[in-house]
Amino acid sequence: MKHHLIVEMRHHGERVDKYIKEQLPEVSRSRIQTLIDLAHVTVNGISCKSNTRLKENDEIEICFPQETTLNVEAENMNLDIRYEDDDVIVINKPKGIVVHPAVGHHSNTLVNGLMYECKDLSGINGVLRPGIVHRIDKDTSGLLIVAKNDFAHQALVEQLQKKTMHRLYYALVHGVITHEFGTIDAPIGRDPKERQNMTVTAVHSKEAKTHFKVLERFHNFSLVECRLETGRTHQIRVHMQYIGHPVAGDPKYSYRKPYVDNGQLLHAHQLSFIQPTTKKEITVHAELPKEFDEILNKLRMEMR
Repeated sequence: MKHHLIVEMRHHGERVDKYIKEQLPEVSRSRIQTLIDLAHVTVNGISCKSNTRLKENDEIEICFPQETTLNVEAENMNLDIRYEDDDVIVINKPKGIVVHPAVGHHSNTLVNGLMYECKDLSGINGVLRPGIVHRIDKDTSGLLIVAKNDFAHQALVEQLQKKTMHRLYYALVHGVITHEFGTIDAPIGRDPKERQNMTVTAVHSKEAKTHFKVLERFHNFSLVECRLETGRTHQIRVHMQYIGHPVAGDPKYSYRKPYVDNGQLLHAHQLSFIQPTTKKEITVHAELPKEFDEILNKLRMEMR
């Protein structure tokens, strides 16, 4: 379904996301943002950003994709719960588990397991992504926070936007990084040549910033801790590839001989957030998976 709007003079200079919300109040802000991110919103036939400023007589077209209804069933997946209260639940997701169902992938997702563990989850993101505030890739392991109610969901999203939620990752990357610390400040957008990939680009991109520090060096690898300041799709994987140190085992962004064959060695090991009701700061940890730890020990042996 498509919706067409013509900008009147009184809306000249207004942001496109704010304008759409005013004209279509039944559509949530997060839904508008998603539509813009997926290039389903155009201004005069051209994809736009949320902060695009409008002019009188601009023509806006909003394409609402037809949603496929899926029956999401609860499954007992023995989730590794690292923290839980009345508002949130923090899961240590294993590598190989998809976060939410999609067409062609209806079962054995984190959401299926969450529906078994929790009677109530936030409904802001719809039936396919109940409670999901942020995601981590299928083959990335580690901590993921989920909202149990809409109040908590909105509070956690606000923390992400204000950068008061802190996420730390361990990554084993190719090459020896000689300096101790670094910041990668490079915008990320959809790769025009490979639409399933993300890339550093100035075209239809968003600000992306990753801070890293080197924890250990090996003969041909470095173990780094990455702190996300923003949360773009595949951010750490794209940024590390951009500076010439792709994540080991990454089948999408590493063009070097893989050290492992079943996905990138990337683990979300620490998550800090403000509890929505009590306002207390909560920090949760998850140790490295066995496979990741064994590879590091092997590299340490090679250094002797």
